[in-house]
Amino acid sequence: MILINAENHIMGRLGTFVAKKALEGEQVTVVNAEKIMITGTRENALAKMRVKLHMRGKGNPEKGPKYSRMPDKILRLSFRGMLPWRSSRGKEAFRKIHVYNGMPEEYTGKEFTEVEHGKAREVKTFVELGTVCKLLGAKW
Repeated sequence: MILINAENHIMGRLGTFVAKKALEGEQVTVVNAEKIMITGTRENALAKMRVKLHMRGKGNPEKGPKYSRMPDKILRLSFRGMLPWRSSRGKEAFRKIHVYNGMPEEYTGKEFTEVEHGKAREVKTFVELGTVCKLLGAKW
């Protein structure tokens, strides 16, 4: 089982690592989903999330698709986009990924895996996923 603390990691780079490990058969748990970074300006990230949030079907707008505002569900959905989730192999890999907001009690004293290529050191403009979600109206 791989434990990853998502604090100060870039969403896409961490997603590729998580998807590869899940496809290899590893159980992957990501904590602190609200502290992961999205590259770009705050306004740009907020505009992209708003477009996705307000998408509705033309036949009956009440039915969907409906997307969550919660950081853990947004992060898990981005991980799903990096998997072949329509195949049985991708579905099995997606079941092996667990994402949590904050730090659950059972993982407080555990050792976390460092993903060096996923750190947000060299990026100049970025915003936390939790900030964008709070601006969209999420409460956790």
